[in-house]
Amino acid sequence: MKNIYAIVLGLLISGSLFSQSTTQPGPPNGKSTKHSSEAKAPVDPKLLEVAKAIEAKMVKVDGGTFTMGCFNPQDTECYFWERPRHTVTINTFYVSKFDVTQREWKALMGTTPAGKYCADCPVVNITWFEAEQFIDKLNQISGKNYRLPTEAEWEYTAKGGNKGHGYKYAGSDDANKVAWYDSIISREVHPVGQKAPNELGIFDMSGDVWQWCSDWFNEKYYSNSPSNNPTGPSTATKDRSLRGGSWWGPRRDCRVANRDKYPPDSKDDDVGFRVVRN
Repeated sequence: MKNIYAIVLGLLISGSLFSQSTTQPGPPNGKSTKHSSEAKAPVDPKLLEVAKAIEAKMVKVDGGTFTMGCFNPQDTECYFWERPRHTVTINTFYVSKFDVTQREWKALMGTTPAGKYCADCPVVNITWFEAEQFIDKLNQISGKNYRLPTEAEWEYTAKGGNKGHGYKYAGSDDANKVAWYDSIISREVHPVGQKAPNELGIFDMSGDVWQWCSDWFNEKYYSNSPSNNPTGPSTATKDRSLRGGSWWGPRRDCRVANRDKYPPDSKDDDVGFRVVRN
């Protein structure tokens, strides 16, 4: 009898629950409420201030056409992967005046990358993937669409965009005026904005830290690069592109045409990034 009673009671309860579930009011206007429980949480005001501060330092780069690659084909400092020189057209976009700093990284990500902490120095010791994570979070908070620059955007900016004077380094033919590199007395990362800016008012595109770009790296890419807004090889290689040179490397690396590469899951104390947006 106890078993029969339990079965009957179970059926009654089940029927009651079924009745309740089928009589609940449906979504308004017949629209699905599948994600209604996933409402976006309010943005932390402190994080929003970080995002606003980054946006306030974005500089407009008017689109234009430029010659990408080594300035002088006979220049002995040019690497073969900087050739052939080719014409590229870039659409207007915005770029951060400075590299993303350690202060900004800590405020947004809640972590401090390895190494000596320097609030106003570029964030270093982060992989390409971690830079992407920072950008994803920045986009969620700001509602904008930041990203890493393409190699073409980076070089166009470093060369001064449509205001460029043809300098070898970003803003000068004298590397000491615009770049931290290995001949400078203090061999370590330096706070952003201490050297002179380039023609667009953008700092540290030569030296201090290498900067991640969005492109996969291919030594022969320049031979078949599209002429309009190139984004790098369409198929993955093992490395992502780096630009700018660093405090650790030679002056040669600080040239605006110079390219380098690094595995996207690797990190170093002279590799950072800056952001752009359309």
